[in-house]
Amino acid sequence: MEKTREAADQGSNIPPRLQRLFWDHDPDSIDLDRHRRQVIRRILTRGDWEAIQWLRGEVGDDGWRDWFEETRGRGLDPRRLRFWEVVLGLTKDDVDLWIEATKNDPWYGRAYNGPA
Repeated sequence: MEKTREAADQGSNIPPRLQRLFWDHDPDSIDLDRHRRQVIRRILTRGDWEAIQWLRGEVGDDGWRDWFEETRGRGLDPRRLRFWEVVLGLTKDDVDLWIEATKNDPWYGRAYNGPA
């Protein structure tokens, strides 16, 4: 995959304006091809609209659909899963199953609904 000009100048696949999302990693060690799942998840859960637009340009809608199918949307709350269901045309039955699995996760109540 060819790096964007902005990212290539910095030696990273991630543009400098988005590197703050990866505060726990050395930006130069992040490779979008090798770390695709982690980068997509981080941007979908922590990124702003600018980050999402950049990622969509890098991996395309097919790349996102593949990510959702491979990971079953793991790490995303039900509201985000429904949003991407509509935007990407994901199958409602699949998203229903992913949401049900999320709600069965013991961390669901703490991560998405606040303290019990």
